[in-house]
Amino acid sequence: MAEETIGAPRAPRDWAYYTLAALVGVIAGVVGALFHIAVEDAARWHTLLDGVLAGPARLAALSAGSAVMVVLSVALVRFLAPEAAGSGVQEIEGALEGLRPVRWKRILPVKFVGGILALGSGLVAGREGPTIHMGASVAKAVSDAAGLGTRDMRGLLAAGGAAGLAAAFNAPLAAILFVIEETRRQFPYGFRTYSAVILCAAASAVATELIGGTGPDLRLDVPEMPLALLPAFIALGAILGFVGVAFNRCLILALDGARAVGLKVSPYLVPLVVGAAVGPLLLLRPEATGGGEQLAVALAGQNLPALTLAGIVAIRFVMTMASYSTGIPGGIFAPILALATAVGVLFGTLLGMAFALPPEATAAFAVAAMGGLFSATVRAPLVGMVLVAELTGAYALLLPVIFTCLFANLVAEALGGKPIYEQLLERTLRLAGQIPPPSDAPEDIGGWDQRVRRE
Repeated sequence: MAEETIGAPRAPRDWAYYTLAALVGVIAGVVGALFHIAVEDAARWHTLLDGVLAGPARLAALSAGSAVMVVLSVALVRFLAPEAAGSGVQEIEGALEGLRPVRWKRILPVKFVGGILALGSGLVAGREGPTIHMGASVAKAVSDAAGLGTRDMRGLLAAGGAAGLAAAFNAPLAAILFVIEETRRQFPYGFRTYSAVILCAAASAVATELIGGTGPDLRLDVPEMPLALLPAFIALGAILGFVGVAFNRCLILALDGARAVGLKVSPYLVPLVVGAAVGPLLLLRPEATGGGEQLAVALAGQNLPALTLAGIVAIRFVMTMASYSTGIPGGIFAPILALATAVGVLFGTLLGMAFALPPEATAAFAVAAMGGLFSATVRAPLVGMVLVAELTGAYALLLPVIFTCLFANLVAEALGGKPIYEQLLERTLRLAGQIPPPSDAPEDIGGWDQRVRRE
């Protein structure tokens, strides 16, 4: 069947399709940049209490403020767009398979406003999930307006998701590869859909940089490491493989546990408790709050004791599980990167007690760990390698990062770990009473092996 006839009432010319992709990229970039600014402003709400309240009264106000923000965010999701809960990446993958709707008129405002409330409250969640979902929603809006057919619409949907990721991290190349590697079973590969993804991500990056500036989001200046240290990076990757599998399993358990509490008592109980707990931590333990971008940079440059680092690893792990289980619009990319940094610095610190390490080795382990844990959880090692390079600017560490990501992915596979977004999509479909069609179903128009024939 020709590309123009696969569920397509209208097949625009290539130049028109590319124009739509560029438009989606620009809009997604602007939305993502404004969302980033709004989240950063909202995250400073607790400073309004400086000089006004002190002691227990201030802690109580912080607890109440965060709890209200989290509960309001969850209420928006529950009443207007339940599919806006969590990251949103799994929803886009489901939409690319024709299994999940993209109700952009609801998702855009809920993700934007709900995300500002949730991330501003101090929860350990990232902005990249909402921006990916919003980028894809922008693509769906443009597709509907242009009357695109199924194949073109799904191609633009993936491009919009890439634009959202490019806007979140100012990492357009990683965003392009994310579509290639993460949605390899769903994306409708073809010359123009593939080109549209590249154009859309690049346009988003331009718009984002015009508003928010240029440069890596997590710049870490780390020199090259000697080849003799490669076994250490391989060992780090193996450790992260275990951590990644544990992370994924605990995340699903946390979601199921929170749902059980919600069904038995109230869907707002867990958000209320977690929000109330996060508030005081903004003052007492700020490293246990927020997405973790600033924490990742700070940890790599500090010489903290191993016990302190172990505590940060534990508390970031627990708070990520608790935060995501509330059902707010928030992603896990940034929390994964922050947790990985803490693991990498801890690994380097412990290794430094036994061996003489070159200067900046601990920071190098932190950078490599970001890619390693991303590879073990998302199971997209190529994206992990490139994302770390674009985020940190540490291109000199490309070889150690490759080995770390590779072995983290291999160990996770050996342990039977599944990609986190695949697990989240399966859970979503199960709760909705849906069963995915077999991969060879006639309506399946995506995947590596799909060839587009022009007639």
